[in-house]
Amino acid sequence: MKLLETVEQFNNLKNNEQVIMIFTADWCPDCRVIEPELPEIEAEFSEYTFVEVNRDQFIALCQEYDIFGIPSFLAFRDGQEAGRFVSKDRKTREEIEQFIQGLSN
Repeated sequence: MKLLETVEQFNNLKNNEQVIMIFTADWCPDCRVIEPELPEIEAEFSEYTFVEVNRDQFIALCQEYDIFGIPSFLAFRDGQEAGRFVSKDRKTREEIEQFIQGLSN
């Protein structure tokens, strides 16, 4: 999984790839719960580039895209938002997989 380093990188990925941005933070217990599942999810949906966005480093992006809870998932295709799974609730692997499967429609 890529780690977001700059806003320019965010925009480049958003505009040029099928990408799923995963908003997280080191201190987030719900993020740590799903963390071991992410490599398998990433392998299952290899058509997407998965990018970890540290909420604390990119708070302006979180505000711009209304990311008020973590972990949250924001998908882009061709520069447009393709879907969002954004809430303050803990996410299960099944919920994440259903969200990504729904992007194919």
